[in-house]
Amino acid sequence: MASDRICAAADTVQKVSDDIIAQALAGVSPEELLATLVRNLQQAGFPLWRSLISCGWIHPMFQAQSFVWNSEDDIVVKEQHLHGSENLDGWLHSPIKAMIDESRYEARFNIGAGEGCNQFPVLADLRGQGGTDYLYMMAPFGHDDAALHRMDGIVSSWTTKQEGGFSDDEIDILRRLFPRLALGMKSLVREQTALNVLSAYLGTGAGQRVLEGQIQRGDGDYIDAVIWFCDMRDSTRLAEQLAPEEYLNLLNSYFEKTAGIVLDHGGEVLRFIGDAVLAIFPIAGFGGAERAARMALAAARNSISSMPIRQDGLPDVNFGLGLHVGEVLYGNIGVPERLEFSVIGRAANETARLEDLTKELGINMLVSQDFVDISPVSPWKSLGTQALTGVSQPISVYTLAD
Repeated sequence: MASDRICAAADTVQKVSDDIIAQALAGVSPEELLATLVRNLQQAGFPLWRSLISCGWIHPMFQAQSFVWNSEDDIVVKEQHLHGSENLDGWLHSPIKAMIDESRYEARFNIGAGEGCNQFPVLADLRGQGGTDYLYMMAPFGHDDAALHRMDGIVSSWTTKQEGGFSDDEIDILRRLFPRLALGMKSLVREQTALNVLSAYLGTGAGQRVLEGQIQRGDGDYIDAVIWFCDMRDSTRLAEQLAPEEYLNLLNSYFEKTAGIVLDHGGEVLRFIGDAVLAIFPIAGFGGAERAARMALAAARNSISSMPIRQDGLPDVNFGLGLHVGEVLYGNIGVPERLEFSVIGRAANETARLEDLTKELGINMLVSQDFVDISPVSPWKSLGTQALTGVSQPISVYTLAD
């Protein structure tokens, strides 16, 4: 009988290991990777009730991500933890934090007998739901304890409702499978981290293209897009009047009301040029040009309605905006040692000149005839034909009628 159990355990470990590796190589999500493991264990008769894996996340908004599965729902739920969540009671009084603080890579609590339940509320809650055994394991993505304390690695918990808790064989199976899961998670986390960083600094579309190999100068494609260019008014005066910290806070508020709104409406922010924002709404897929124009116009209306930015004791902040449409080269520019993914071409230059003209005409927004032609609505007031700096032919320009 002991021999049969050993063979069954070995077969389970081998099958689950093979599936974890195959899924990680295929680039599935962490949710799918965890689901692969727990469902294979279920099919082998393993008495797993709940599993949690969590890892640090290099992201401008989120500090960590967790993935939780339980046998009743049989789905993996993704939880994202904002920066600052390390100060919340749920984390401060969790067994995982305590184990990290003690530099422990494994711990086990007989929660059926109440072990750890007075110290850690989550263990008392799991016991109240019928849990009997709780196993914690951690694998750092590095060679020292420093990786553990900065959450560069994967932490996990495994809970059962089985009477008497996990058997020794079952604990051994989890110990043997966990490093495989950790290795698969490491490859996914590192890839997602690269995309997060590239998306934060280059934009989502540009970041994805760089990861796909468009990394040489000149790599790129010609695309049609609605082009957005906005610039903050009186920035020089504001920078002179305000302390650096005040100016930075004001600048970030302005970017939230411009670049942030562009992102909310499906656009892609490509560059921050001082206090200017260059963005695009690519013309592709369902709805084509009209959809791109509609998204850009909705973003423009929201930005304009949020201006000026008023803060106690600080000067008002306003902006100018140009919207245009045309073909641009979307790709890498710069020198081989320092590249930037952006758009270049006549249409991009004309959009910036449209924004310049808003200052001369004393209005917030100007759009070109080309943009009006693809716009699905007609809220336009013609401002006639205007010359744009550096553009050979004057163009017809419009602003919002209301």
